[in-house]
Amino acid sequence: MPNHKPLVWLPACHRNLDLSDPGGYTVLADRYAAAVCQLGLQPVLYPMAGAADVPDLLPLVDGVLLTGSPSNVEATHFGASALETDMLDPRRDRLTMALVREAIAAGTPLFGVCRGLQEMNVALGGSLYQQLHTEAGLLDHREPEDVDLDVQFAERHEVILEPDSAFAEWAGGTRALVNSLHGQGIKRLGDGLVAEARAPDGLVEGVRVASAKAFGYGVQWHPEWHHERIPFYQRTLGAFADACREHCRERNGGCR
Repeated sequence: MPNHKPLVWLPACHRNLDLSDPGGYTVLADRYAAAVCQLGLQPVLYPMAGAADVPDLLPLVDGVLLTGSPSNVEATHFGASALETDMLDPRRDRLTMALVREAIAAGTPLFGVCRGLQEMNVALGGSLYQQLHTEAGLLDHREPEDVDLDVQFAERHEVILEPDSAFAEWAGGTRALVNSLHGQGIKRLGDGLVAEARAPDGLVEGVRVASAKAFGYGVQWHPEWHHERIPFYQRTLGAFADACREHCRERNGGCR
């Protein structure tokens, strides 16, 4: 009987880190992979995967974690024009737009973090504010610049959680403090997404996939950051890990 750690697909980002190498680099922030390992799961990457590869690769994994990234979802995916200041990652966009829909349809546990939440929203027909800090009535949700990471990732504002939601269960109440490191945010909610967490300015920051056969959630904050110290983050990631283990058992009859 197979007995291995559940496999979690983390879509990679793409960067030109060396201007003399036009081929670019495949990158992933270590903190996401480290959190997955600490949960008893095994992160996997498919560096050159595209949308056409999703049907072949998705059955090999037990969960999908859409990570945050410095890049923005390209505005053309929701009927707008990209800004000159946008850092874009079209290869990742093409993959994740397909991956979100396929994971939901297949019943594969799906968790979106920051850019990952925005990818879920856009893949399901929603739109984004491109610069929250320029919108009347909305907070500046960006992290402070030129400070230590612990300051950037510090808890910055409350989120108001829907009563009887999984978020309220994980938080132990209907309010929780979260970090905030994003410039884009949900404008029009994607089809089939249910808003279950909002910032004080009303911005949707946590969603549930209504039709999900397994775990299907997205958050605008970063629960991977020192999740072992913050019960709300720990319980959220723990629920995702439990869903991945259950999927692993269903998929191949055994897992650690």
